[in-house]
Amino acid sequence: MTTHAPQAAQAVTLPGLLDEAVAALAAMPWAVPVAGGTDLMTAVNSGQLRPAALVGLGRISEIRGWQYQDGHALLGAGLTHARMGRPDFAALIPALAAAARAAGPPQIRNAGTLGGNIATAAPTGDALPVLAALEATLVIAGPGGARREMPVSHLLAGMEMLRPGELIGFVRVPLLHAPQVFLKATGRTGPGRAAASVALVLDPARRGVRCAVGAIAPMPLRPLDAEAWVAGLIDWDGERTLVPEALQAFGEYVAAACIPDPAPEVDGSVPPLPPAVLHLRRTVAALARRALGRALS
Repeated sequence: MTTHAPQAAQAVTLPGLLDEAVAALAAMPWAVPVAGGTDLMTAVNSGQLRPAALVGLGRISEIRGWQYQDGHALLGAGLTHARMGRPDFAALIPALAAAARAAGPPQIRNAGTLGGNIATAAPTGDALPVLAALEATLVIAGPGGARREMPVSHLLAGMEMLRPGELIGFVRVPLLHAPQVFLKATGRTGPGRAAASVALVLDPARRGVRCAVGAIAPMPLRPLDAEAWVAGLIDWDGERTLVPEALQAFGEYVAAACIPDPAPEVDGSVPPLPPAVLHLRRTVAALARRALGRALS
């Protein structure tokens, strides 16, 4: 995998069950879990990380699929981006499938996993704004067969953290049976790291719009006021269409909420945003506008 590997890991454990992996981590608190390794091995190769032990998760079949459960999809943390990008999964959770297809080149999509995307919590993680917009929940596996749940947003915001010996086992996602959109802007053509991304889902049962903006902050941002405002404009019992002016206003509302104006100076004047930040705000506005337009079309 890398020329640094013999120095990076003095012990490698390859459990076949989720609870075996948890037990291995509990027995070796210094060990690092690894699934696809797309982020971990980058850190190892660059010399930023020298784990004393690794617990490989690639042989745990129970976390590599999904199942239906009480109106939700229970997704295994070992699902790869490539698997989530397939048509059968796209019919289940379209926005997450779109994010998985945009996660990078084939070698990254074939190796990278849903759980790894969450645990690494990189701001540019494509799955993260989708999970935030869907208000997904993590199922955490702990020692002794223990299971507990927490919202994905709590982990990403640092409100709750994984305890020693715990692993992300599954992700519970509500099946909304309504349009979902994921869009992202990159600094170059083709799959790449997002400069900004937007996930938007409609929730007809609650007559709501949920939107999350990724890559512009350490965690996905939810413009709650913008969501509530635009949801009140939609005719949920009719054609669910909005005039272009409303779409434009929604995009600007989202962008201003996520990238606010600078604080006023002592004299009351408001300094302008730097050109790069202003460009990013315009990008977010355009993504949010297009995402809502596609969801309602």
